[in-house]
Amino acid sequence: MNGEAGPEETGGAVGVPRVIPIDQWEPAAQMAYWGFHQQRRTDYMRYAYLQLGSDGDAEEAVDLTFDQVMDRWPQMLQMENLEGYAWTILKRRIIDMHRKRRRRPELMEVAAFEAALADPTDDPYDTLTDAIALYVAVAALSERQRDAILLYYGMGFTAAEAAVLMGNEEATVRSQLRTGRRRLATLLKIRCPEHPDGKNP
Repeated sequence: MNGEAGPEETGGAVGVPRVIPIDQWEPAAQMAYWGFHQQRRTDYMRYAYLQLGSDGDAEEAVDLTFDQVMDRWPQMLQMENLEGYAWTILKRRIIDMHRKRRRRPELMEVAAFEAALADPTDDPYDTLTDAIALYVAVAALSERQRDAILLYYGMGFTAAEAAVLMGNEEATVRSQLRTGRRRLATLLKIRCPEHPDGKNP
């Protein structure tokens, strides 16, 4: 990304541009920032919730993301991959939230129990078992495969839309989806016992 300061560098460090308040930006930069904020906030919130299982935690992670994006926006406008840079900031704020609440339920536990309670016509035990197997398998994927799977299947994005959000090429996302699906198939076959008819659930 053209050697710009990384998302984790802080003000005052050597080589890091000073933070310019938004009211001192050019009008075009202000409009671009608020347009980006409006375009991405809902998607970021949905993704953060999938990762954190809490509206409050997701909102905090996303608010911190946009605070940092605002601090760096004038420099980000010069980057070749602004979307990928912002996505990296979001991912790191989500990691921070995981560390902050490390004694609280993790994604697998929250999502699995929500799935078990979602449809009262299903057997809660079977639903819970399937959900736990799925989320354990998803957690075992590489980070990029997991992002592609969550955005495509969990949030209903097309491969092209997921690529834009992550700052990747569409072909790269399609490759991540293919390898992620193959990995999930292997993991779920290992973890899921066979039914009496010999078929995997």
